[in-house]
Amino acid sequence: MKSEIKSTIKTLNDLVEILRDGQHGYKTAAEDAKDAELSQLFRRYSEQRAEFVSQLQTRLLALGAEPEKSGSATGALHRTWIDLKAALSKNEPHAVLAEAERGEDAAVEAFQKALDSNDLDLPTRDVLTRQYQEVQSAHDRVKQLRDGATYRKAS
Repeated sequence: MKSEIKSTIKTLNDLVEILRDGQHGYKTAAEDAKDAELSQLFRRYSEQRAEFVSQLQTRLLALGAEPEKSGSATGALHRTWIDLKAALSKNEPHAVLAEAERGEDAAVEAFQKALDSNDLDLPTRDVLTRQYQEVQSAHDRVKQLRDGATYRKAS
């Protein structure tokens, strides 16, 4: 297998893990959020991340690779979503949004790094570009809510 394809497969598997962490983090947040607007938003992002995982697994299969069942990416992102669970237990929407944004920061960074690679084939680059735009949009929305008057941290 060519080194470019091996590199692409590793990149895709890393992104799958990051997206799974986000999917599970958002699912937990949706289930535990006391605010209906946040619960709905988090549920939508969890479903989005599940769809993104499916798309990347399809790319992996097209490249002749079996998608990994468990991860190869860093545990730091997973810890961020664990911190989200702690924020949920305090029922503090601002803290929940801050932790979700930290998870989104890591996802945005991972997509940027992947797209900076010269090893991606065109179909993979197209999928990652579309997903990156959606991840960036989610990041921006979470940040906007975190900084907005509705969920601003009480002083």
